[in-house]
This record gives sequence, C-alpha cells and structure tokens, in this order.
Amino acid sequence: MDARQIQQSIEQQMPDARVLVSSPDGVHFTAEIESGAFAGLSRIAQHRMVHEIIGPALGGEIHALSLQTRVPADSSTDPS
Repeated sequence: MDARQIQQSIEQQMPDARVLVSSPDGVHFTAEIESGAFAGLSRIAQHRMVHEIIGPALGGEIHALSLQTRVPADSSTDPS
C-alpha cells in the first residue's frame, strides 16, 4: 500500500475529506485529514475512524501512521 492508495481509501469512505498522505520510505506514513465527519468527535474517535478505513494494512504494510485530523472551520459547532 502506498501513500496514494491510503489517500484514495480515505477519500472513498469520507467523500467530504481533504486528505494529504506522505511517506518518506513507503512504510511510515503521515496523513493530514480535514473532514466535517469529525465534528463533535474526540481526537481519539477521529483517529479510530481513520484506522477503521485503513484496516488490516496497519501493522502490516503500514508500519506507522501519524495522523493530524481536524474539522473544517465552517463545520465548527462553536457558536462564537
């Protein structure tokens, strides 16, 4: 699995997501994901959502995955 495949998997399961995945060596990956689907979820719940998408590749083809998740500014539930 390469960075492009990881990005496509996330985008297929989270159509509103803006995703950027990179890897210096093909086994250690960094993913930045912005999605309205994360609204109201804790950081842990957001990361679990992504881990479920990547599934069995974690710990196998993907040795390490560093995640940065966020909700788009216009999806914020903050009333201020």
